[in-house]
Amino acid sequence: MPWFSFPPFEGGQGDDLQPNKSTLNNHYNKQNKQFARNLRNDSTPAEIRLWSDLLRAKGFYGYAFLRQRPIGNYIADFFCKELQLIIELDGRSHQHKEQVESDVMRDRKLQELGYTTIRFEDNEVLYDFNNVIRTLEVFVEKFVERKKQEGHPPNPLQRGKHHADLSNGNQINNFDKLLMILLCLFFLSSCTSKNQSNKTVFNFNMDDLLTSLDPAFARNQNALWCDNQIYNGLVQIGDSLKTKPCIAKSWNVSADGLHYTFHLRRDVFFQDDAQFKNGKGRKAVAADFVYSFSRLIDPKIGSSGSWIFSDKVAVKEAFEAPNDFTFIINLKKPFPPMLSLLTAQYCSVVPHEVVDFYGKDFRSHPVGTGPFKFKYWKEGEVLILLKNEKYWEIENGHRLPYLDAVRGTFITNKQTAFMEFVKHNLDFFNDVDGSYRDDILTKSGKITKKYKGKFQFKTRPYLNTEYLGMLVDSSLSIVKNSPLRIKKVRQAINYAIDREKMVKYLRNNIGTPGHAGFVPVGMPGFEQQIVKGYHYDPDKARKLLAEAGFNNNHPVPEILLNTTTTYRDLIEFVQGQLNSIGIRTRVEVSQGASLREMIAKNSINFFRGNWIADYSDAENYLSVFYSKNKVPFGPNYTAFYNADFDRLFEDSYLAKTDSARFKLYRQMDQLVMEESPVVVLYYYKLVNLYQNNISGISTNGQNLLILKRVKKAKD
Repeated sequence: MPWFSFPPFEGGQGDDLQPNKSTLNNHYNKQNKQFARNLRNDSTPAEIRLWSDLLRAKGFYGYAFLRQRPIGNYIADFFCKELQLIIELDGRSHQHKEQVESDVMRDRKLQELGYTTIRFEDNEVLYDFNNVIRTLEVFVEKFVERKKQEGHPPNPLQRGKHHADLSNGNQINNFDKLLMILLCLFFLSSCTSKNQSNKTVFNFNMDDLLTSLDPAFARNQNALWCDNQIYNGLVQIGDSLKTKPCIAKSWNVSADGLHYTFHLRRDVFFQDDAQFKNGKGRKAVAADFVYSFSRLIDPKIGSSGSWIFSDKVAVKEAFEAPNDFTFIINLKKPFPPMLSLLTAQYCSVVPHEVVDFYGKDFRSHPVGTGPFKFKYWKEGEVLILLKNEKYWEIENGHRLPYLDAVRGTFITNKQTAFMEFVKHNLDFFNDVDGSYRDDILTKSGKITKKYKGKFQFKTRPYLNTEYLGMLVDSSLSIVKNSPLRIKKVRQAINYAIDREKMVKYLRNNIGTPGHAGFVPVGMPGFEQQIVKGYHYDPDKARKLLAEAGFNNNHPVPEILLNTTTTYRDLIEFVQGQLNSIGIRTRVEVSQGASLREMIAKNSINFFRGNWIADYSDAENYLSVFYSKNKVPFGPNYTAFYNADFDRLFEDSYLAKTDSARFKLYRQMDQLVMEESPVVVLYYYKLVNLYQNNISGISTNGQNLLILKRVKKAKD
């Protein structure tokens, strides 16, 4: 329920609709102070505060209310009794259904009584101040004319001298002066750009919190999406996941694989900021990369991306800038996936003067060289990025990007967000959640008749492997008595699961059954026909259990399988499959953060996990089984150790060609399947929905939101 509600109507006739004066005054006496504080609070969008001041200054007699959306956004409405006018700021896109229905009924009732509703939408807040001011001017003229003809009680929202009788000439003069100042502010805002009504804004939603816009902390998808718009790095990936030039127009790698020399473009500038000379963004040079990369491995910064370089670069002179447009990375040992690694958003370039000035607050004052520049961020509510007019990439004679702005919201409920997409309040929707998957997709993974043709449906392999992990190191106390320490039991579990049925009925075919290795479909070098995993064979599973010494008289001890609420249906399916071959399984559901912590501490034997690519090289997946990456030094969460695997892994760093390296990768992947520290359930498929007027969409396997080439046609 909203904390500040509309006063209830009394009766259904016109005169009865108006609350009496005592009711109105009581309403204001109790709630007006809190209302005023919220409208004037610095966290409230500037446009709302300005509109509020303008309406108050004009002495509109009526009442106003502020509702809080489920995601925390505010929506401020002004009900002007004397003018029979309702002014609403923004849409009602995130209200509860009951609130929307209540408002619709209210508006309909008021319209029947001759009231007018004017609604200012988000795009007008951003770009169409001309229309706003024209509309308000009409209201002002009507108001001033009426005020001259008849007395008017003071606005209960006003304080001090504005509480005086506005029929007094001096007060009218003060009012006119304040009005002129506010109108000038509106006109100044409206003159910042021509043809504002033709601007295009791309709307998308983030269903989790955005914690930072500092690329040194680009640890989750929301951060990756946003950082990808604001920043650039040396290199970038295309839809094929191959590394392409970005700020580095070319590069050379030394014969020993230890030195990477990058030759930089000379036309890349940082976005404007007050910390630059004259407030104008300066040219990005090699020294900026030295600063940015050194920052990642600086323990004082505590970057979540320190792993990118910390164990790879030379201790001294890790990064060099012999001149403004030559940048060198010096490694202490060869690392062939280095170019792929450099496409990570962690490796974005930032300006030292801006970062040094803001310190930790750079997280909310980002400045980069990317296609969009930062404008506004109300945490948990809205993020606005504007077109970088000085962006350096040109395509077909047009300077990118095509869009004028990007607006991100934070609706945490996926079903609510989908309804916003259906109503065309969002241009893009990411992934399809289980709660409403059947409404959108058939079991074969096609769009249902209900939504066919209403939007673009795009699916493709996503570098994400869904799996079950098992602790296998019997030196751990938790493993000593676990049946999962026995390889044949782990292999039996692999044979016991019908992945085809799982993907079809629980994921609507949005995924590829995991019949190959741990490296997912879509990864360069992936060969499903070479790496052999497991298919459904319950008879073979029972045979392996018997060979391991288990039977009806000596059953497998009950095992505990840990998961989160989101994947409960999936894991309960696995539970049923294991029970059917004689492996009694109990499912325990935990919070995501709690489960991740337990996995990272090797404190649970059997768990559901997934591995999403940090960069497009299979080394990223196989490193999960390298013994030197055991907890707490790395992500070897199954405590897997195999000398042959380690030898192949280390040899891959010395491979001279991609084909030679990929061959070693496949040998490692096959070895992992044989030893079975994991059960590969399926390889994720990405589902993205776009409105039909959106074009220029990127379809990369890392689900990076690349908006610089996106176009939005007028409806």
